[in-house]
Amino acid sequence: MRKIIIAVAFVVLLTKVSCHHSTERDQTNGVTFIIQQDTIPVLIGKDWNPVLKILVDIPGGMNDLNLSELLINSSGTTDINDISSVSIYYTGSRESTKDPIQYGETLEPSKKMVFKGSLSLKKGENYFSVSYTLKETAKLTNRVDAGCEHIVLGEKMKIKPSMPSPPFSNRIGIALRQHGQDDCDTYRIPGLATTNEGTLIAVYDNRYNGSVDLQADVDVAMSRSTDGGQTWEPMKVIMDMGEWGDKPEDENGIGDPAVLVDRGTGTIWVAGIWAHGTPGKRNWHSSRPGIEPIITSQLMLVKSEDDGLTWSEPINLTPALKDPAWYLLLQGPGKGTTHSDGTIVFPAQFKDHENMPHSTIIWSKDHGENWSIGTGAKSNTTEAQVIELDNGSLMLNMRDNRKGSRSVYTSSDLGATWEMHPTSRSALIEPVCNASLIKGKFQVNGKEQKLVLFVNPNSTRGRQHMTVKVSTDDGMTWPEENWLLLDQGRGRGYPSMTQIDGQHIGVLYEGSQADLVFEKVHIDEIMDR
Repeated sequence: MRKIIIAVAFVVLLTKVSCHHSTERDQTNGVTFIIQQDTIPVLIGKDWNPVLKILVDIPGGMNDLNLSELLINSSGTTDINDISSVSIYYTGSRESTKDPIQYGETLEPSKKMVFKGSLSLKKGENYFSVSYTLKETAKLTNRVDAGCEHIVLGEKMKIKPSMPSPPFSNRIGIALRQHGQDDCDTYRIPGLATTNEGTLIAVYDNRYNGSVDLQADVDVAMSRSTDGGQTWEPMKVIMDMGEWGDKPEDENGIGDPAVLVDRGTGTIWVAGIWAHGTPGKRNWHSSRPGIEPIITSQLMLVKSEDDGLTWSEPINLTPALKDPAWYLLLQGPGKGTTHSDGTIVFPAQFKDHENMPHSTIIWSKDHGENWSIGTGAKSNTTEAQVIELDNGSLMLNMRDNRKGSRSVYTSSDLGATWEMHPTSRSALIEPVCNASLIKGKFQVNGKEQKLVLFVNPNSTRGRQHMTVKVSTDDGMTWPEENWLLLDQGRGRGYPSMTQIDGQHIGVLYEGSQADLVFEKVHIDEIMDR
């Protein structure tokens, strides 16, 4: 995020600030005029997209001033045809999206746009947002931008910044799922994969009646894109336990999905956890030792053998994999991988006989006919992601409940034994949250390069600063010059990432601007930083 601050006492003074939400003010009896841009995506499918924020601070010694004009430009926008309309909203004495008042009329986009109106600005802070509505055809690898060339206050007091727009522009994304969409309260826990046919498969929770975790009325749903994420087919429910066992749907929720593509057969697998018969309780705490659904939550699979068009009935892995002494067994939400020898691997987690969680893996060497489970990699770890390293071992990158940073372990025997990786608890910070980890070959500036990519909220204090990081040495180092901030704002924080093709990745994450945000990133944008 960048801010430009102009303090005016009939003379304009410019100060540029690079920070988050802090403000510098002139000490003279003048007007403070702040232009602010945040690192947040501008989303297709969302009407309110704050591209530029403006603060006009009227000091106590002045009378109220009338705002009669703002001159906005779109400088820095890749293609103005990506924008459908431009509006300005007044949010009063604070930054807010609640009950905004539109200033002037909505305009068609152009290089310069003059917004006229009459608004009495009170003493103190007065906030405005320049909002873009994007066309559905807006290209995801383009950017949009806005600047303010002047405002007119009082009797022709024109305030001009010397730098109308901060040196920054906003990425374009898609609001794939939004709060309340399709009569569903909340969408959570994304998983994202690319099929052998190049189709993107996004899976996630449909949390119908609220945002809480299981037990609740929850199904696993899917969105499908056949054009690299530019457009998406309508949402489809693929895991729904209905009213099993004569219990209502809110006692048969299934969620926290993980998706895996078997590269050998093309089969798409989705894992979910089914909670049965524990109304009003959280599944993480209510599941008990045992095997039956009324006692313990169930690890379930569905599969598609036609590129995600149709899906099987649920397959229950609990009797085959769960130790009856364990309190809980479930997948690591997000995604799995295919090993170079054809073994398919899901990250997983279990709570042992003492109710202590451990990250692990489940795997199959016969394309899902039979499944096996590894041992716990480390105590008090949960949601994990897995890739194969160059030496053939598996790297398990884990959420660690000790807080602060990710735990990383490796195994050369499919999880029978584990060894701590040199980067464990040091290289990748986290606020105790899920993350995503992938590996692939990319065309970087015209040359093929093998990369490991990681994305999570890059923070220890909250689920904010969703950031992609890249390693060129198989996960040993993560140079800061190859970090890409997608969203500085606070959200629920779970991401999932996939390689779309040799030049692009896709990231689906719980963002600050929508329940589930999809962004498409060119690899050179990360590597050329």
